[in-house]
Amino acid sequence: MSSDDHASQGEPTPAPDLPDHVKETAIALVGAYVDHDREELDRLIPPATDDADDVLSELKVIAAFLSRRVQSTGVVWKPADSREAVATTVAEMLPPELEFAVSTAWEAHSVGEEEVAERFTRGDPMVYVHMLAAFCAAIGTAVYKRAELISTLRQVAGLSE
Repeated sequence: MSSDDHASQGEPTPAPDLPDHVKETAIALVGAYVDHDREELDRLIPPATDDADDVLSELKVIAAFLSRRVQSTGVVWKPADSREAVATTVAEMLPPELEFAVSTAWEAHSVGEEEVAERFTRGDPMVYVHMLAAFCAAIGTAVYKRAELISTLRQVAGLSE
């Protein structure tokens, strides 16, 4: 299937240049947020930090895919919904200062205030990683059950089951 075929179906083209372990980490972060599994999240933070830029890139692909999927299903999802969902998803999963940075940066990001969002991240790519993983968990569960979500994300990323 060509890139044009993917685009015409509303699916992002998987990033073939990213190693599988990066894709696995990104999907596992989404899964940890879906499950509200703080221990799993804590286990994933070191490898995610080691590959923060690549994990962030993969999460952007996943977020774009899920955003289009929500639109195609007709589920109503507004910026206010995403702000509340991200804040709820990261609540009690992160240390308070990181939870505040993620929630506040996402709030700014969701309304297009990228400069404000950047100030709250203080240039830390992991704030963006948490923002997008929490967003993907929230929006993904709006249209998929957990097992179906993770399976779909693995397919989108070009990973085997």
